[in-house]
Amino acid sequence: MTSRTCPCGLPQPYDACCGRFPTGPAAAPSAELLMRSRYSAFVTGNAGYLLRTWHPRTRPERLDLDPRMTWTGLEILDTTDGSAFHTTGTVTFRASYRGGSLHERSRFERVDGAWVYVDGDFLD
Repeated sequence: MTSRTCPCGLPQPYDACCGRFPTGPAAAPSAELLMRSRYSAFVTGNAGYLLRTWHPRTRPERLDLDPRMTWTGLEILDTTDGSAFHTTGTVTFRASYRGGSLHERSRFERVDGAWVYVDGDFLD
């Protein structure tokens, strides 16, 4: 997935968008971009990145992704805070998959300057 459009829905190639965070020294600069990169990690099956970007106090010991799951799109519905000037933020999103969708309001915090996923509430 090097030159294709990023799974997160932004009109950029994966490598220039979400693909730069799991492989490079750069960290997502906002809670929304972290959310987008985590969605892309679900699409690409990158459990290691998902665990690394999970808050230490809520992170599971392991994450078993279902290789049969086919994610089909991400829609960001709302964001609160989560910029370079904040320490917390929320992102409300709908992630579609073959056969349904997941609607969640996710909470994010900064840990040692980097955004991490804390937890979320399922909506609908």
